[in-house]
Amino acid sequence: MAQAVGILEVYGLTTAFVAADAACKAADVTLENFDKNKPANADKLPVPLLVTIKMRGNVAAVEAALKAARETAESLTGVVAEHIIANPESDTEKMLRLSGLDKK
Repeated sequence: MAQAVGILEVYGLTTAFVAADAACKAADVTLENFDKNKPANADKLPVPLLVTIKMRGNVAAVEAALKAARETAESLTGVVAEHIIANPESDTEKMLRLSGLDKK
């Protein structure tokens, strides 16, 4: 059975690292690759880069980790979106492996 995935989109790479650290300290989760997005309205955002943190574990662990990460990110630059997928489908799994940070 696939593990649950928690997804948290935040403003900025530094906030992503600090929030991910809080998530890992709060619960038994593993991090997956971050993703990035520079939206068209980047100049109007608090930080012009959106970063998505992805974490895996059982649903309870992902919920606890996501809560800690969200609270940390909100104390810094803020949260754009968050979601938990309890049992991702195989096509969703493929998309979760993509990352804009891998591109040069």
